[in-house]
Amino acid sequence: QVQLVESGGGLVQAGGSLRLSCAASGSTGRTYFTAWFRQGPGKEREFVAVVSWSGKLTYYADSVKGRFTISRDNATNTVYLQLNNLKPEDTADYYCAAGAQYLSRQYSDYAYWGQGTQVTLSS
Repeated sequence: QVQLVESGGGLVQAGGSLRLSCAASGSTGRTYFTAWFRQGPGKEREFVAVVSWSGKLTYYADSVKGRFTISRDNATNTVYLQLNNLKPEDTADYYCAAGAQYLSRQYSDYAYWGQGTQVTLSS
């Protein structure tokens, strides 16, 4: 089993930045590809970004490309999501997911999920 715990969410103004963290524990060798998804108010869960085990391969949703950066530190079993130039439409609960075996944007490919961290853009 793999446990994922997200942190770093909060209230931020439009144009601001946040860094989300996803700490993995347990059988972390099974995390393979790790992704971030988000679910905004009244919206379906959507893919944000994914990173390979080595950190060398990444893939982003078009809506965040150029603003968000996913990275990982395998020494600490942590995956990060740097959020820059935040927009009101970025308001959502952000979830870390692990266990896919390729750069997938499908939530069904991920076996392990965290509880989420909330990002809210203030007006």
